[in-house]
Amino acid sequence: MRLRDSLLICIAGVLLTACTAKYPEPRFITAGNPLTLSEWGQFSISGDHLSLAHGVMAYDLATPLFTDYAHKLRTIWIPKGVAASYQENEVLSFPVGTVITKTFYYPLGHREANTVAKQTDTSAALLRGELTLSQVRLLETRVLVHRESGWVAIPYRWNAEQTEAVLHRTGDIVPLVLQAEAGGLTVFNYVMPNANQCAGCHAPDSNNRVIQPIGPKIRHLNKQYTYGVDAVNQVQFMIDSGRLIQTPESGEWPKNADYSNARASIEARARAYLDINCSHCHSTVGPADTSGLHLESQTAYGASLGICKLAIAAGRGTGNRLHDIVPGHPEASILVYRMQSSEPDIMMPEIGRSLPHSEGVDLISEWIRHLEGDCES
Repeated sequence: MRLRDSLLICIAGVLLTACTAKYPEPRFITAGNPLTLSEWGQFSISGDHLSLAHGVMAYDLATPLFTDYAHKLRTIWIPKGVAASYQENEVLSFPVGTVITKTFYYPLGHREANTVAKQTDTSAALLRGELTLSQVRLLETRVLVHRESGWVAIPYRWNAEQTEAVLHRTGDIVPLVLQAEAGGLTVFNYVMPNANQCAGCHAPDSNNRVIQPIGPKIRHLNKQYTYGVDAVNQVQFMIDSGRLIQTPESGEWPKNADYSNARASIEARARAYLDINCSHCHSTVGPADTSGLHLESQTAYGASLGICKLAIAAGRGTGNRLHDIVPGHPEASILVYRMQSSEPDIMMPEIGRSLPHSEGVDLISEWIRHLEGDCES
């Protein structure tokens, strides 16, 4: 072989290796728990950037679940040749082979160790499929993979160098200091759930306790997201890219409000917030179904929504209050009392946070303040 041909082959090999490193091939791993996140091929790290692999779709939720002000990069990968199917009120019916990830991270605060910034999660506007690693602290990535036997949850913790996330099934506590925009500091423990605790949220049907995704429902996905330079509707993007089939006309898609959008009604914002943060347990079939409190977006106004409903086996969680929601009186409502608390036997949700969500508490309090009714009559 001539020297020139040898050099060309070597150069081609180097380029192929470089491209493979920057753009890994997403994989469906049919069994077991891979030791590293990179084995799934969903992300690549090159220099100061974490990027999505080709075919991996970033997405956002109209109103996201609160997790101690953590930001979240959410992704879906569906193998070629198959697609998810539309379901109006339930999670999309994803085919076997689907991999869903959620990466928890914070923007950095001061240079002192463990200080992270309390900022509005603007992932949808800023990510464009990429994270600048020198500006964030990565904590964990949770993988949901749809295997022949069903969905499996596999947690990974990022190393200090932010070059790899490693299988971490036992959970952990990460001490952090949250820096508010006004400069105030809050010391708290970010809690990584262990693998068994994943079912606490991701097994929303108490009849079968089967693990499944929570967020990818049409009403949560029906919003704009910035892909490249253009903002497009996420559901439409999934249809156009062949990821979603069997959908009705767009005017029939359910839609939740953005809880932080002051232009939306207080009713729509509050119901969207309760739906995403609470209804995976508080539904007609959820782990909290015996409470009689159902916080899904389609629950009708009345006792099932907590209006003048007496608490059932809440113990200290009542705070000596009688009703879940007292119209006009958030201070007398058990729901607000439990949202405000950070004590393990009082707070709601029971897992997934160490801090109360002050903005969420304010929203639900304002909603209750506007409700009409009288629990004494």
